[in-house]
Amino acid sequence: MIDELTDPHGHVIPLGRRPQRIVSTVPSQTELLAHLGLEDQLAGITAYCVHPQHLLKQKTVIGGTKDLQIERIRTLQPDLIIGNREENIKEQMELLAREFPVWISDVKTVDDALDMIVKVGKLTATEKRSCEIHQKIQAERNKLQPLPPLKVAYFIWKEPYMLAGPDTFIGNILQECGLKNIAPAGKGRYPEISLEELQQLKPDLVLLSSEPWSFTAKDAHFMAGQIHKTLVKIVDGALFSWYGSRMQTCFKYLQAFSEEVRLSY
Repeated sequence: MIDELTDPHGHVIPLGRRPQRIVSTVPSQTELLAHLGLEDQLAGITAYCVHPQHLLKQKTVIGGTKDLQIERIRTLQPDLIIGNREENIKEQMELLAREFPVWISDVKTVDDALDMIVKVGKLTATEKRSCEIHQKIQAERNKLQPLPPLKVAYFIWKEPYMLAGPDTFIGNILQECGLKNIAPAGKGRYPEISLEELQQLKPDLVLLSSEPWSFTAKDAHFMAGQIHKTLVKIVDGALFSWYGSRMQTCFKYLQAFSEEVRLSY
C-alpha cells in the first residue's frame, strides 16, 4: 500500500491523514479542494482564486500565483501547500518546501489533470470524492465527438497578441476537440503573433478567450474583418483552461461548442 506521494520536484508527502491548514496557490486547484469538501481546511488562497467566490471574503489571501506573500503564508503554519509547476515560481515554492509540506502538480493534458484530481484526493484523505469527480469527467469526455482537423488559433492575450501553443493544457483541450493548433513552433508555449503572421497561417477557426484577457464582441468583429473566410468565436476561457473539478462541465461545453462549429462548416 502506497503511504506517500512524490511530486515532479521530488517533494514527498505522507498519506493517511486529512490536512487541517491547507494553502492553495492555484485557482483551479482551490476550486477542486472546495468540491472535495475541504473549505473549512483551506487556510490561504491567492487573489485569483475566485471560485467559489465567497472564499475570498473568508480566507487569508496570500498574494498572486507568481508573487506569493511568504511571510503571510508562514503565519498560517500550513500542514499542506498545493501548487502547480507552471503557475507558481519555482524559487518561491522551493523556499516554502524547506519549512512546510509542499506538493506541486504538473498539468499539461487532460490525463494529467485527471491524475492530479485523484492524487489531491489521496493527499487530503478525500479519495472517494476525488474518484467520483474523476469518473464523471471521464464519462463526459467519452461522449465528445471530435471535429474535423480544422486549423485553429486560440488567443489568450491582446497586448501583444498571444496564442496558446500545442504544449499547453489549452492546446491539449483543442486536440481533444479534434482541432489542429497552428500556433508557431519554436516561440515558447504562449507565442506572440502579429495579425499579419496570423493571416499567413490561414486559420479555419479563431478562438478568443474570455480569460485571462477578456475579449469582446468588438474584438471578434475586428478579427473577422482582418482574416477573411475564418470563423471567429469568443469562448469560455475557464472551461478551456481550468483543470480541476470545473472539468465536470468542460466536456459538455466542448460538445456544444463543437456542434456550433460543425454547423458553420
